Amino acid sequence: MAEPLGRAETRALLERHGIRLRRDLGQHFLVEPNLVRRIVEIAGVGPGSQVVEIGAGAGTLTRALSAAGARVIAYEIDESLRPVLAETVGVGADIRFADAAAVDFDATLPGGEWVVVANLPYNVGTPIVLDMLRFVPRIRRLVVMLQREAVDRLVADPGGKVYGLPSVVVRLHGTVRVALRVPAHVFFPIPKVESSVAVIDRIPADPDAEEAVRLAAAGFGQRRKMLRSSLRGLISETAMAAAGIDPTARAETLPPEAWLRLARRAS
Repeated sequence: MAEPLGRAETRALLERHGIRLRRDLGQHFLVEPNLVRRIVEIAGVGPGSQVVEIGAGAGTLTRALSAAGARVIAYEIDESLRPVLAETVGVGADIRFADAAAVDFDATLPGGEWVVVANLPYNVGTPIVLDMLRFVPRIRRLVVMLQREAVDRLVADPGGKVYGLPSVVVRLHGTVRVALRVPAHVFFPIPKVESSVAVIDRIPADPDAEEAVRLAAAGFGQRRKMLRSSLRGLISETAMAAAGIDPTARAETLPPEAWLRLARRAS
């Protein structure tokens, strides 16, 4: 496996190419080689695997994935990193300079199944994960690093303060676990928050999953209100009761399967 870049090497690389990192893009590059190796190991990719990376950065994770034998398509929004990636990755991966948040992955990715492995930018990471789960069924697994609080929302159980729409979407489309807790000092520059690596393995989605997401979005959009208020106009109280749901309950008390029951009554 190609040796991942450490902090000193990454800093020198960026300085040599005159790169100034942009705070608005949430750029924090991994500079701990052992962590990069561990992420590739957790992803379980190798020869024959097809991998999508989002936020290639300086390319240290990109080339580690490529060196494992995977076919890698890596997205990077910052065009100024083109010479950096040419040096660190070369022709070892297909680097695409585009805003991943605007990419139609279902239409763009070549055939076959895919794995997402990414150190996601904090400002767009969660929406990208949720869209991939909802709309790109050929992505079978996601191994993603996000701000720790964002991962806590993905894995949250009903009833807690951080349980919300992301928690529901993830459970409707997959199983999720926290694989690693990641301290801030493994990044350059060092962020003010800690991170976590989540692993999401896709499960077959229920035919009513999208309707369940629509209802959950309405419910969590007014999470302090009872469902009879937050879902008014979308489903009747009679239908709620028929689904076994108390109209006086609030969104955060409903597990994903309850949203599916509501969806079947609303459709």
